[in-house]
Amino acid sequence: MAVTPPPIAFPASRPLPTETGNPAEPAVAPGRLSIATAPARPTGQWQLLLLWLLLLTIPFVAPNAYVVSLANVALINLVLIASLNLFMGFGGQISLGHAGFFGLGAYASGILNVKLGLSAWIGLPIGALVASSSALIIGIPALRLRGLYLSMATLGWNSILVVLFNRLVALTGGPNGLLGVQPFSFAGFRFDSQLLAFPLVWLASLVVMLAIRNLLRSRTGRALRAVATNELGADAVGINSFHTKLLFFVLTAGMAGVAGGLYVHINQYASPETFDISSSILLVVMVALGGSGTYWGPVIGALILTFVPQLLLGYEDAELMLFGLGMLIVLIVFPGGLARVPEALMRHFAKSKRP
Repeated sequence: MAVTPPPIAFPASRPLPTETGNPAEPAVAPGRLSIATAPARPTGQWQLLLLWLLLLTIPFVAPNAYVVSLANVALINLVLIASLNLFMGFGGQISLGHAGFFGLGAYASGILNVKLGLSAWIGLPIGALVASSSALIIGIPALRLRGLYLSMATLGWNSILVVLFNRLVALTGGPNGLLGVQPFSFAGFRFDSQLLAFPLVWLASLVVMLAIRNLLRSRTGRALRAVATNELGADAVGINSFHTKLLFFVLTAGMAGVAGGLYVHINQYASPETFDISSSILLVVMVALGGSGTYWGPVIGALILTFVPQLLLGYEDAELMLFGLGMLIVLIVFPGGLARVPEALMRHFAKSKRP
């Protein structure tokens, strides 16, 4: 199941983007960069909470357990895409290894449960820690690279992980997958169905979205956007651009590890193909399709990644072609992503009303 360019350059005079991905008005004189006074507009905490309260009704209105399982997959996909968007969309970096961190979190938590009998509640944070630690190790040399070179380095890392997932049969189960993973349980109550597991995924996705929102509003988040806007300018005003990129690389890998832990204990199974290179590339495409550098873009990307393939199942061999063709058309027509479509339409109508 898939959960299931050339270097990016920003001109020095471009205003810092806000959490919604729109340029903000400069807070200082043109040509100068300051993260202390850079504006950071809220991204709608009440809208987020209202939307997640509505999501709580899914188990009650869903016609069957399959729809609930798709909702679980969509929320896990959201954690993956939102965390990658934080590093790629707001940070201006390109990572093709995000599915690898997802897999590390899944296998670390699953192996601890199957081989050592540790609870899923213990394995989940350990899996996130393993993913973060691996990001720290690979990030120290890799994040000194930029653009295509960085993307190739992370792609190679994902390839190495997939080989390990397949070759370490005694631990991972190899190509047959990791079997016998136990679900979350509390005081003897087992969250062993998609319906019972939904509140856990719902809560985890809400915490991740709130964490990203608060990070973007913080001084550290403004530093990340400053690095994405102009790395040399950020260094000139005292921001350590390398440490900032490394910090968010580690944080987003940990979020992917949390998604992996949720995935393996809810499905009680993990297979290497779920975490392969094609999954990493698809996550990058979903970031762009939803709206890179926008707060709500990952929500759209997660919905597309989860539900559109289900709508195309009847087309059999043409499914992949139609899915790819649809993504290509959307990216050509809306290069800023679907989350920016309302804003683009408002600008278009505003211009048409001018005399």
